[in-house]
Amino acid sequence: MNKDWAEKNKQIQALLGKKATYAEGIQLLLELRQELFTQVTYIVNGFPAEAFYRMPYANAKGYHSKTLAYSIWHIFRIEDIVAHSLIQGDEQILFAGDYQKKIGTKCITTGNELQGEQIADFSKELNISVLYEYAREVMQSTDELLRTMEYSQLHRKFDEADKERLRKTGCVSKDEEAVWLIDYWCGKDVLGLIKMPFCRHWMMHIEAMQRIKNRLCRLARKGIDPIAYCGFSCNHCFLGQWCGSCRTNYNACSFATCFPDKVCPNAACCQAKNIDGCYECEELEACTKGFYTPENDGANAAKAQAMFIKKYGKKAFLTVHDRLHERYDFAKTQEILGKDMYEGLKILENTYESK
Repeated sequence: MNKDWAEKNKQIQALLGKKATYAEGIQLLLELRQELFTQVTYIVNGFPAEAFYRMPYANAKGYHSKTLAYSIWHIFRIEDIVAHSLIQGDEQILFAGDYQKKIGTKCITTGNELQGEQIADFSKELNISVLYEYAREVMQSTDELLRTMEYSQLHRKFDEADKERLRKTGCVSKDEEAVWLIDYWCGKDVLGLIKMPFCRHWMMHIEAMQRIKNRLCRLARKGIDPIAYCGFSCNHCFLGQWCGSCRTNYNACSFATCFPDKVCPNAACCQAKNIDGCYECEELEACTKGFYTPENDGANAAKAQAMFIKKYGKKAFLTVHDRLHERYDFAKTQEILGKDMYEGLKILENTYESK
């Protein structure tokens, strides 16, 4: 499990257990949930439709054997059911917002009963953008519940009447892979539910989603030119595990995802001009398009790299990057190349010429 998340979860568990630190624990939990949900947002914003029903670890044992779409559905159906049908006793977001119809599925369960190809088929039918809206609304609703929950309410327990109410919703399958959930949830008090479905359950499945998307990115990039249109090296990018490169449909570049069509203007420009990259363009040094926008912190570092490729070629560029990463500890190239494209070019050239 992600060490940072695990440490925060450990702190949250301890803080929530004491009245004096309960409010601090809730605040930390809300912050962790936002951090985790950001991971979901990155995936939804950066990946093509096919990514959400592919199963790169189909035969594995673990949460990563599922799909990205299933994972989102499963996390937030459980939270919706537990927060509303069990704890608050009101209408679930799925029904109140008519999300079942808008998402495009007949399913209302947690999905525990689905296996193998059933998961892939189920995932294909989901409207991912609407599923994301549903997930966000469920999260926001639960966050409000957490903000208003009093410490004195934490040890409330559930009984047979609560179990029967859950059964009547039809939201938990009678399949042996799912039916145990009702006893599991009702065997906890409110504090126990906050710790698991609202916290650790997210961590386990979102970490599994990261494994799935990392594998999909590696598969997408196999045999693909590792040099981005703008001149970055995908092999050395800090987003390397997230992004399949702008030369594939798995383009999760942090800059590309800022645009509604998820296409970087530099990539679009190169494709329109039928050139391999910005390093083949005569307007390179004066260009202010896309990533080269002057206000962009990494603009000149990116341009310096494209200028180097223009002068020395891609093979030399990758060699230089290998050397830079051997010598320095950095995540973003502007940390080494600075904000002057000519000075950045000199650094690259000096590194190339050194032994």
